[in-house]
Amino acid sequence: MSHLTLRNIEYSEAKVQEAFGFAEGYKKFSNEVKTEREAVRYSQQLAESMGYKNGFEATSVKAGDKIYFINRHKNIALIHIGSENIQKGVNIVAAHVDAPRLDLKPMPLYESADMALLRTHYYGGIKKYQWVNTPLALHGVVVLKDGTTKEIRIGYDDEDPIFVIPDILPHLSANVQNERKATETIKGEELQLLAGSMPKISLDNSKEQAKHPIKLAILEHLHTQYGMTEEDFCSAEIEVVPALEAQDIGFDRSMIGAYAHDDRMCSYSALQAILNLKHTPKRTAMVFLADKEEIGSTGSTGMESDFFVYALAKTVKALGFSYDATQMMELLWNSKALSADVDVALNPNFKGVHDESNAPVINKGITIAKYTGSGGKYMGSEADSEFVAALRQLLTQKGIPHQFGEMGKIDEGGGGTVAQFLAHRGVQVVDCGGPVMGMHAPMELISKIDLFSNYETYHIFLEEGL
Repeated sequence: MSHLTLRNIEYSEAKVQEAFGFAEGYKKFSNEVKTEREAVRYSQQLAESMGYKNGFEATSVKAGDKIYFINRHKNIALIHIGSENIQKGVNIVAAHVDAPRLDLKPMPLYESADMALLRTHYYGGIKKYQWVNTPLALHGVVVLKDGTTKEIRIGYDDEDPIFVIPDILPHLSANVQNERKATETIKGEELQLLAGSMPKISLDNSKEQAKHPIKLAILEHLHTQYGMTEEDFCSAEIEVVPALEAQDIGFDRSMIGAYAHDDRMCSYSALQAILNLKHTPKRTAMVFLADKEEIGSTGSTGMESDFFVYALAKTVKALGFSYDATQMMELLWNSKALSADVDVALNPNFKGVHDESNAPVINKGITIAKYTGSGGKYMGSEADSEFVAALRQLLTQKGIPHQFGEMGKIDEGGGGTVAQFLAHRGVQVVDCGGPVMGMHAPMELISKIDLFSNYETYHIFLEEGL
């Protein structure tokens, strides 16, 4: 049987096909899930179909039970109770479900040059010029003045319209754009979305209609479709995301191009890993999918919040234990975690920004990053050598392809993950996730082999631990 050799670990043809099959499920997930709210809802529905119960409603749990906790629609904790006393610690895989994007401003709609536009504010680290003349969709919710919540998904179905931010043509860009730095080729306030161009057709000759006929036509459409008024934009969370589907890349179909591989590559793998546990694990298994990682993990739904500890405390209480603060700290100190976040893949067009001997490579498996951060490991996390060694041994023993790396040359940049917030609470943690090329672009690239290596790593860690 033919095989694929990955850093001294061989994938049989059957294993390669298994990886490609896993990728099909991931592509469907990628097409369905564009926002953190959608990721949490998808996870909840799938978990419930696999026997998970709402942890907030559970007054008593025991070994083998499966519960989940949702925080404000934007992050979710899934917990499979193990047979061992939880005081001995928990095995945790933590990923994030937010992604770089554009958000509509609180009062976004205006009219200019006989067109209606929507003002945006970018979220996370993006190259702004990549978002112009690109098909875009609107996903999110609006809470109306009466408290009713309406979901907005425009650009998802084939019959839906899409949106676009128009760039300036090269014939006229010489003085206004060509001399700008790449970071300013498109400025933040120029990321304004075309929303329509046809005025309201009416016999009403009011001054307001005469002054803003196209804006009024858009407002009428929104009111008819969603019951919205202009003021309701203030209580909306509407995200502008690429209107692109996940697609195979290359003649050999070995890669996937899609929006938000960072970090949905890891969050999907982690979700599948815990849901596919066949038996009660020895140590309690937990998957935590967080929000706000792309802007520092801040806020009540980010990893910096206490919801992670709160979910564990609720679980401990449902198990019948009465812990004081010291015992809760001991539980966390005894826990082990994988910070499931992607790393940067060696880009053949820009090798100069990488230290090639420490650069993750496509098709070599999940990347273990002993440390993260930038500017001298600032705002990062660094794993204990003993923990890294134990993970190496487990992956080698199970035949799971893996590699080691860091995010580019020392002075080129860097980045952080949720690991530092787990470590802050005493959890022993290391970063590991698949390599991504073109990170934070409207379409990123990953390998199907690396995606499956993610899943296998998270699954065996939750099942057996270190």
